[in-house]
Amino acid sequence: MNAENHTSLTFFIIKGISDVPNLQIPIFLLVLLIYLITIGGNMTILLLVCVDHQLHTPMYFFLCNLSILDISSSTVTLHKILISFLSGDKTVSIQSCLTQMFIFTSLVCNELLILTAMSYDRYVAICNPLQYSTIMSRCVCSALAVACWVLGFVESLPHIILISRFTCYKSKEINHFFCDIVPLVKLSCNDTSLSDFLMFICGLFLSTFPFILTFIPYIFIIHTIKSISFTTGKHKAFYTCSSHLTVVILLYVTLVCQYLRPASMDTLESNKLFSLFNTAAVPMLNPLIYSLKNKDVKSALKRRWVQMTTELPIHLR
Repeated sequence: MNAENHTSLTFFIIKGISDVPNLQIPIFLLVLLIYLITIGGNMTILLLVCVDHQLHTPMYFFLCNLSILDISSSTVTLHKILISFLSGDKTVSIQSCLTQMFIFTSLVCNELLILTAMSYDRYVAICNPLQYSTIMSRCVCSALAVACWVLGFVESLPHIILISRFTCYKSKEINHFFCDIVPLVKLSCNDTSLSDFLMFICGLFLSTFPFILTFIPYIFIIHTIKSISFTTGKHKAFYTCSSHLTVVILLYVTLVCQYLRPASMDTLESNKLFSLFNTAAVPMLNPLIYSLKNKDVKSALKRRWVQMTTELPIHLR
């Protein structure tokens, strides 16, 4: 390869979702709408759980963690699209790129682990309801949440350390809408075999270990539900975990399509498309799934709405 293609850089240019001029305004408006819905929906969940005492349970404690993750992941990935459209500046320093990559990768790991903790919570609630409050105490829930956050950030460190040692790149343009690991590794002209191997091992670990720990409790949950003699009890037991199961399936299907596709389909453009769905659509859908499918959340929303309307002055009602 020519020396001119081996470039030592201090900044990158983020290509974005599309470089078609006529699509820039529609893309900006769509991303802005998705981002506002994501922030609004997840902030609603957070505020609702904080103010409504009936939602002060382990399940909604973990749901708050999930909402914080969704807000953070959307902000760390989509903000560059919005800022670059308004300012016209698509450049990002290498330090900022590595920071964005580290935060995003950590948040993805955290979300998988939080969903695993939520699966364990649903297992205890359905399979061992009499000891639920004892097993899922405030200390246990806090310890699980802290462990998920710490492990998520620790797991991302080796990737960032290896990538930070890259000294040259084939181009300064990243064919993505944020600094992700895959396009940056493909852009490097250094030996990336160790990074590729680490991505494969960590990807395999993250796709199997949390997956197994998330779905094994559902084997016992299904067995317990089948042993319930009355139909109403079966429906109620399944309903309590349907929202969580929907979110888990949605996230894992997206990640499998993004990272475990056949080599013939593994292109930067397809990776960008799946990344957009994972970073924009999934965080937006999560609060909608929990609010639309969850009776407790809908009841809490109704109580807050009634309280707000009754407290308004008569001339404002």
